[in-house]
Amino acid sequence: MTNKFPRIEEPSLRADAARNRERILAAAEEVFLERGSDASLDDIAKRAKVGIGTLYRRFPTREALLAAANDERLMALANASRRRDHKLQPADSVRAFVSDLVAHACHYRGLAAALGAVLKSGTPGCHASGEEVRRLLERAQNAGAVRKDVSFEDLVCMVVAISLSVEQGSTTKPRIAHLTDLFLDGISVR
Repeated sequence: MTNKFPRIEEPSLRADAARNRERILAAAEEVFLERGSDASLDDIAKRAKVGIGTLYRRFPTREALLAAANDERLMALANASRRRDHKLQPADSVRAFVSDLVAHACHYRGLAAALGAVLKSGTPGCHASGEEVRRLLERAQNAGAVRKDVSFEDLVCMVVAISLSVEQGSTTKPRIAHLTDLFLDGISVR
């Protein structure tokens, strides 16, 4: 299946710079999984065996690093949504993608709180996921299945709220579908 979301070409990096970038991303994934998304960027640089300046040259903010570390997963979510879209009614497509995004936001501790900024970062996967949410929402609104006053930001807030609830232990992962259903039922046209 072809990728429905074209990758934005990044400027070519020197071989050593590309290796450093990959080492930083691999180290970030490990450290974020171990300690959460608020883990020390110094620790990530040390694990990647690069200086902190090298990390900041590649990723000037924590959100930029989080976005890059999650880029491929977010691209995969958007592409999976596109592949199943023709099989689902518009409201069910929104429900499925929102559920996937909530599960993704629980990938490591602290990601949920940064999800809104991450989705706005402009990496290819973040862009594709944001565009997919907007496309699905518009499709459901045009079909009369979702209220017209519901926005992209509303859906992101809901994803963050459910994800934070799961992360903080007040909700179990099996309840994700239930909470997602409650929210989506609330925005449905009756």
